[in-house]
Amino acid sequence: MTQTIPAPAAAPIRRRRRGRTLTRRDKLVAALMLGIPLLLDLALIWVPALGSIFLSFTKWTGVGGIKLQSCADFPTAPGIPQPGCLYGVQNYKQAFTNYPDFWPAVQHNAIWLGVFIVIATPLGMLFAVILDRGIRGTRIYQSLLFLPVMLSLALIGIIWELIYSPNLGLINTLVHHNQNDNVIDWLGNPHLNLWALLVEASWRQAPYVMILYLAGLKAVDPSLREAAIVDGATGWQTFWRVIFPAMRPINIVVLVVTVIESLRAFDLVYITSGGNPLRGLELLSVAVTQNIVGETQRIGFGSTLGVILLVISLVPISIFLWQAFRREEKV
Repeated sequence: MTQTIPAPAAAPIRRRRRGRTLTRRDKLVAALMLGIPLLLDLALIWVPALGSIFLSFTKWTGVGGIKLQSCADFPTAPGIPQPGCLYGVQNYKQAFTNYPDFWPAVQHNAIWLGVFIVIATPLGMLFAVILDRGIRGTRIYQSLLFLPVMLSLALIGIIWELIYSPNLGLINTLVHHNQNDNVIDWLGNPHLNLWALLVEASWRQAPYVMILYLAGLKAVDPSLREAAIVDGATGWQTFWRVIFPAMRPINIVVLVVTVIESLRAFDLVYITSGGNPLRGLELLSVAVTQNIVGETQRIGFGSTLGVILLVISLVPISIFLWQAFRREEKV
């Protein structure tokens, strides 16, 4: 008896899917969606940045024409230029040698950064670890802790100015210093005002770091914790030897954000000082504003300080981008 072998089924015919042809309307929408943000970015970021770099080599006061510096603008004696003078860089030389607020501002920015790294960042990490354990009322605690980030820096400055007020402030009232002549001027004393402002800034910075670390903790593979527990690791060992190294991308982001926030600190100081320079509160961002919009109106010199601040800010950003590209190459 002959067995009939069934013929193989015909392979399905694959049809090539043609890409959708963009209509004129689609091209117009795409051009608007890409062009408008690009124009805003150029107009609000790149043009002012390049303009500041150009103005940093000038002696412009905001009135009259703009001219580049010459050695004759900074003579050692009438009609005698400075020896070794380089054309157009005298603003930078003046910033590093003859501007009395420059190095105190650099020192205070370094202190600001140190407090953020030593106090605000570990405090935010601690909040994130506690909230990540899923304790009762986590959502409520997270909202309350995140509240300072939602407030503007101007409002935070006003709130803490009321707390630090010499006569009616909360702190002086609690310690009864407002009832005698021994009143503590937290914001007027040059030995105290910087540390008082750092309390304000840390109060806002810690919740911001907390949110970043909460996102990092949620992204950690749960199997890593389970494997650490099986191996007998304690909670402390699990965090520092397993979880914390796994959050390396978040650690880099937190470091970059911390450096940038410490360098661009301005609002709290400006509100506290009322726009006037106070001893003990010299910062680079404040020095830029005082020279550009202050009474002296040295826009060229203020732009020089802004360029120096920009260069310092680019260092952590460059490190972040280098680490990110390096990680992608390894993957």
